[in-house]
Amino acid sequence: MSDSSEFVPQLPSMAELLDLEELDRDLYRGINEFPTADRPTLFGGQVAAQALKAAGLTVPEGRSPHSMHGYFLRTGWRARPVVFKVERDRDGKSFSARRVSALQNGEVIFDLTASFHLQEDGGEYGVAMAQGLPGPDECTAEPYNDNYPNAEARPVPPLHIDRFGNRISSTIWMRTSERLADDRLTHACAFAYMSDIGTGFANVKADRLPSGGPSLDHAVWFRTALRADEWSLMRLWPLMAGGARGLYGGSIHSADGTLGAMFTQEALMRPPAD
Repeated sequence: MSDSSEFVPQLPSMAELLDLEELDRDLYRGINEFPTADRPTLFGGQVAAQALKAAGLTVPEGRSPHSMHGYFLRTGWRARPVVFKVERDRDGKSFSARRVSALQNGEVIFDLTASFHLQEDGGEYGVAMAQGLPGPDECTAEPYNDNYPNAEARPVPPLHIDRFGNRISSTIWMRTSERLADDRLTHACAFAYMSDIGTGFANVKADRLPSGGPSLDHAVWFRTALRADEWSLMRLWPLMAGGARGLYGGSIHSADGTLGAMFTQEALMRPPAD
């Protein structure tokens, strides 16, 4: 007798999302996280991570991403594949620059510029990690992560309730849901994915100022190689808001306090209708 239970496909892992198919020179195709009734659109962090991976596949060996700047131009849909077209702007003695267009249905949904650098010695400085915070084992898992199913996120108290009833915080412990390979590019791409979680306006109370909205643009500066499959602390803070847009900054530290990355993000913040 056949099993009448409904077949539930297994969610693609982070490793599978970053395992891009090479269609031609500098042309790649990625798979998506499965659409759901509540979430048919793409998570922006996924597209950014895959675009960075496509760029990294074209640079000389030994060069790792040190910065990326992206613009979210159109809504992406989980039911359609995304194609990534890479432009090789320059390969210098120690830096490589790339541009990537993420295409869906013949239109650009995301634009990325990324730079890669050979490891060099130099002076060291980094913003310090916040002290006295509860660890990840002391924080409750975020219950509304359909937006980013390949990451675990645990908001750090104090928590605030947004207009959708979600418990949010501007300080979050995070890691990928499974163990990743050891290469630096994979972990940088995973951090690009996770850096699109949360909002820097979670703690801001202002008239007609929502806590967050769809991403407009995003920039990440990678400082030190951290493992994205181990707990890292992401802190977000507001910078400015106006004209239906809000800009915030952020940092990512390993559990031992090592600074891994800094980033900024601008989001659409249209006030809700009365």
